[in-house]
Amino acid sequence: MTVLPDDGLSLAAEFPDATHEQWQRLVEGVLRKSGREVSGAAAEDALSTALEDGLRTRPLYTAHDTALDPGFPGFAPFVRGGRAAGNTTSGWDVRQRHSTLGDGAVLADLENGVTSLWLVVGAGGIPAGSLDRALDGVYLDLAPVVLDAGREVEAAARELLRLCEERGVAKDAVRGSLGADPLGHEARTGEELVFAPAAALGRLCAEEYPGLRALTVDALPYHEAGGSAAQELGASLATGVAYLRDLTEAGLSVEQACAQLEFRYAATADQFLTIAKLRAARRLWARVAEVCGAPGAGAQVQHAVTSPVMMSRRDPWVNMLRTTVATLAAGVGGADAVTVLPFDHALGLPDAFARRIARNTSTILVEESHLSRVIDPAGGSWYVERLTDELAQAGWEFFQRIEGIGGQAAALRSGRLGEDLAKTWEARSVKLAKRREPITGVSEFPLLTEKPLEREPAPEPPSGGLPRVRRDEAYEALRARSDAHLAATGTRPRVFLASIGPTAAHTARTTFAANLFQAGGIEPVTDGTFEDSGATEVCLCSSDALYEEQAARTAQTLKASGARHVFLAGRPGAYTDVDAYVFAGCDAVAVLSATLDRMGVS
Repeated sequence: MTVLPDDGLSLAAEFPDATHEQWQRLVEGVLRKSGREVSGAAAEDALSTALEDGLRTRPLYTAHDTALDPGFPGFAPFVRGGRAAGNTTSGWDVRQRHSTLGDGAVLADLENGVTSLWLVVGAGGIPAGSLDRALDGVYLDLAPVVLDAGREVEAAARELLRLCEERGVAKDAVRGSLGADPLGHEARTGEELVFAPAAALGRLCAEEYPGLRALTVDALPYHEAGGSAAQELGASLATGVAYLRDLTEAGLSVEQACAQLEFRYAATADQFLTIAKLRAARRLWARVAEVCGAPGAGAQVQHAVTSPVMMSRRDPWVNMLRTTVATLAAGVGGADAVTVLPFDHALGLPDAFARRIARNTSTILVEESHLSRVIDPAGGSWYVERLTDELAQAGWEFFQRIEGIGGQAAALRSGRLGEDLAKTWEARSVKLAKRREPITGVSEFPLLTEKPLEREPAPEPPSGGLPRVRRDEAYEALRARSDAHLAATGTRPRVFLASIGPTAAHTARTTFAANLFQAGGIEPVTDGTFEDSGATEVCLCSSDALYEEQAARTAQTLKASGARHVFLAGRPGAYTDVDAYVFAGCDAVAVLSATLDRMGVS
């Protein structure tokens, strides 16, 4: 071992070590200035953030925040990646999704950075018999194909393998996945499928196609039903274990069965939670493989997809930012393949520009930001390591809960899994309604004058099972009511913002109120008088001091002029003739819905 000489330049050697207690005392002083008398650990708790699954993000992490040893990249428990080299060789697999035929989109993607194809086949997608048209001009020995065919997986798989043989692709050169996922299909549609066809495909791939996987464990149905990160992990583990049981009963070894599975997870704009989720998923699956007696086969293959739940229909341009952060998180988290949904995904079929932006998101992060040059770049972060460990524990607990019910199939058919996901979404919906979880362009900073994008309708996805939710759904319903009113009358419903006092006194609350009402499609009027505004609802905006002096009198005057309902932007008080209050943390959806009701906007 080489010992470096003492050159007198030891970093911070002349400064005393700062202790955790000293930091806490500084926090106490800051909180005291804001009127909060807390001390010690309570001061630190006051700055922590509650996450789903009972987790909390603390404001400070140190070397004392221990977690289980993540091991080395390419070795169990595979937290740091399933391959020793990670994605450093050529970046992650840029996989784009296609659900329709024609217009040259497949070849355009492959010619401009996409490295594999995800094809939706059957109901809501490409007919199985038309795969030859969808893959016309595609070199099947160079571009891996991943199928998503639901109940038509047998027909789609046979057609894909026929095409490979017809085009002279050697069996050991075929890459991709046949995508059999009977439990995922049941979660989407409520339709039960027998496992025998998937088992047959598993045996076929294990015996003849070493580079092809037969099954996909798709966790997106649980994420899209409103599930948390731990619920997504637990449901994917339960599904994977069910497939291992069925495959080994069909004659495959545990190692062969593990090699037939690819896992699909959602990547969200919560970058650290996504990073931790992918790392935790690998740890958990490594534990499953270890328990099954095949620790060396526990390297989970991951396909990350930018979350459909977070995509907004209003101001869809912001989706570019959301998917960029999600893709960054997926790459840092070690995903093997990443699909970036186009920014107009929620509106219908993407156009060429949207597909270009989607594929270029990965290209820029890999080729220009060099994100894939470091193996597990988040590794060693006390926060990420602790969050990975805590999320893995929460995911394992949910997995055990599903197994206690009787496994994934029993959890789906009994309705218990759906109930758990619904409870999580209900709690999250409250945060969305109160704008504790803001949606830029929708619940925060909406623009009523923006012209909506028009897209060709996409094929209807399979339904009948778990619901599909979106973060913007409550606000979208309000905006739809406003749009209908605009189409019928030529104007949007309006609210008059009555500013009291000088600009400095009312600007902050005028801006707040304007944002809030626009989130529901209600146009704020700030110029002229109430009588000229065409509004029946008013919101007073000013400082607390001026409210004490003028709020009651102003509200009385406005009601005498015809105002039917008077809001005040600020915390609730006892002001005469003020009917309701709007403030940070109020239930914006309830306020806006009731306002539209009073206006007769259906």
